[in-house]
Amino acid sequence: MTSEIATLSGVVSTVRDDIDTGGDRAMTAAPAFERSTWDELVQVWEHLDLPNRAWRAEIIEESIVMTPPPGHGHNLIANQVHRALSREIPDEWAIFQTSGVAIPLRSSLFIPDVVVIPLDVMPTDDDPTPIAAGQALLAVEITSKSNAERDRKTKLWNYAHAGVPLYLLIDRFAADGPSVLLYSEPLDGRYRRLHRVPFGDPIELPEPFDFTLETKEF
Repeated sequence: MTSEIATLSGVVSTVRDDIDTGGDRAMTAAPAFERSTWDELVQVWEHLDLPNRAWRAEIIEESIVMTPPPGHGHNLIANQVHRALSREIPDEWAIFQTSGVAIPLRSSLFIPDVVVIPLDVMPTDDDPTPIAAGQALLAVEITSKSNAERDRKTKLWNYAHAGVPLYLLIDRFAADGPSVLLYSEPLDGRYRRLHRVPFGDPIELPEPFDFTLETKEF
């Protein structure tokens, strides 16, 4: 189930989409108001009352989208990627699974499934400013059935515009079989390189990582 607060044409709408339960799609609209600025969207995002702490809220091109906790398969892959990275990266970099990265140019703020960020660009607890996505060295997204197209298209487009140097898409539900796709060399809002392997084959992460990620257990 996905709940969404969308800011479209000056109207705040609440959308409930019971994709995984076969429910009907229903929408209710609150009174109209002027279109939100980026700062206002971030402020709303910061003060959301989520159903519980395991839910995830993101700003996706002017919409605030709330997603329930992922399943066990998704979490196991995230754990494997996290553990592999922790064995390879220097102490000056951090690995997060709950950190928001902002792309104001696209009115978006994502919480990647895994993200690597240098510690020296991390804001302090007293600084509410979200981390700029372009500060990340690597963003990883793992598809779920209900939002796979968002990871394949919307987030791909946004990460490229933000200049995230490496975007690793772990697509469990690809039409031609589960795959791992590594996008690199962002330029003018597009990634110029794509390397794809099926689950089970290793994939090379280039500089500044320069190591092989095994996918046998995915």
